[in-house]
Amino acid sequence: MDAWLTFLSVDEPETIVNLITAFPQFKPMYDEVYQLCRNTEKVMGMFSKELQDLDRNAVQYMIDEMQDTIDAQKDRINTQQDTIDTQQGTINTQQSTIDAQQNEIAQQKNDLLQKDKQLQEQQLKLSELEQELLELQKKISE
Repeated sequence: MDAWLTFLSVDEPETIVNLITAFPQFKPMYDEVYQLCRNTEKVMGMFSKELQDLDRNAVQYMIDEMQDTIDAQKDRINTQQDTIDTQQGTINTQQSTIDAQQNEIAQQKNDLLQKDKQLQEQQLKLSELEQELLELQKKISE
């Protein structure tokens, strides 16, 4: 256990030599790490691959976040559409009520106009009758 911890955490040459001497199975691993560090292109390729993975993961995370945002917005839009539909139903009901009241008002205006016309006709008849009455009174007084 201590040998593995030393292998993974120590970079001092003396300690590494002591470790390889005590545990020769670590030598091929140190050789591979040493060769890897010497081959800059391979190291950069390894980092490049890791960065690609990180970029891919970051992009996927951003896509997931945006999808969550889109889903939340769709829910909000659906809720608002339900509210709009309810309000539109209320507006339609109110418009029907207004139309019915306007029809009733128009009917009442027609009724009033007819009654006003009848009243004028009766006033005209009354005036004529008053005129006749005056004429009769004149005739009687003569």
